[in-house]
Amino acid sequence: MAEEWERLLSQSITEPEQIAGRFEIDIEALRAVTAIYPMRISKYYFDLIEEVGDPIWKQCVPSPLELQDPYGFDDPLNEEGQSPVPGLIHRYPDRVLMAVSNSCATYCRFCTRKRRVGRQEVELSRAVIAEQIRYIERHPSIRDVIISGGDPLMLPDAEIERILRRLRAIPHVEILRIGSRIPVTLPQRVTPKLAKMLKKYHPLYINVHFNHPREITEESERACGLLADAGIPLGNQSVLLKGVNDDPAIMKDLVQKLLRIRVRPYYLFQMDLVKGTHHFRTEVEVGIKILEALIGHTSGLAVPRYVIDAPGGGGKIPIQPEYVLRADGDSLIMRNYKGEIYSYPKAPQMEGAIKSRSPDGKRPKCR
Repeated sequence: MAEEWERLLSQSITEPEQIAGRFEIDIEALRAVTAIYPMRISKYYFDLIEEVGDPIWKQCVPSPLELQDPYGFDDPLNEEGQSPVPGLIHRYPDRVLMAVSNSCATYCRFCTRKRRVGRQEVELSRAVIAEQIRYIERHPSIRDVIISGGDPLMLPDAEIERILRRLRAIPHVEILRIGSRIPVTLPQRVTPKLAKMLKKYHPLYINVHFNHPREITEESERACGLLADAGIPLGNQSVLLKGVNDDPAIMKDLVQKLLRIRVRPYYLFQMDLVKGTHHFRTEVEVGIKILEALIGHTSGLAVPRYVIDAPGGGGKIPIQPEYVLRADGDSLIMRNYKGEIYSYPKAPQMEGAIKSRSPDGKRPKCR
């Protein structure tokens, strides 16, 4: 018998006509987009839309602008070039990302893996996943495994557990992480049964993906609560999106509400150079202004790291406002969040005290 979340998933919006039943749209324009980039919107997430063009609409409903992007790249982060085996990305020395699903409850229009997600020709079979795990087994430098997709929580509980069990049996794998937008777009998928199973595989972390305060509902709070009660630390990864969350007040509201549902803001990503997403991109200065509106004005727990995932696969590069203004003699001149100026003395010079000893064998005193 199908679970409730599977029944809800079967009601997903996948055709433009389903949208036209509620909103006035150009069906043919949407068909042209979905012929290139598939559409799926969970009924739950679709019901959060209040009007055409609102922040929820922009994230999930196809736009003709997706076909008018002369700047983007199919694989801007060179994930394919850093995949020693299919579906596994090995970019950093001690961690890898496993793509174990090609499906999501909702296909986000800004997705970094827009080239893959929802496409039937991209196969992530058990055999492919087994090959990924064998690669991890052969590389003892890997201590941290991120399970991603698509969305890994689209798999049945038994399949998720099979992957977790195999990974937990590898001696050098210390940390397991799951990246999922399910608590946002189909929170009914997070069941007590799922949380109880996940609890067996600690240390396990889950990063969720809220972009706007309106995504925090009673249902999503319940889902995050089940995971948190299972002892799973939750982090949030947002993407900075024009017309969605590129406003300091909106982001402050979001991060404060996240903390209230026990989710720690983790990353704020500058939009990747993904083909079909140029209309979502903002200037980097927008992200810096958002950080400046958070730092000092709300809890440090609420301030995410603002990063650019370097084009070509260079990894995440943190971007911060400039608070150190200059070095002035023996001091650093800094500003605080209010713009007030402070001086901080540099550490005194040790003048070789650590390297040398006095004739009696004792270390000389520091001056």
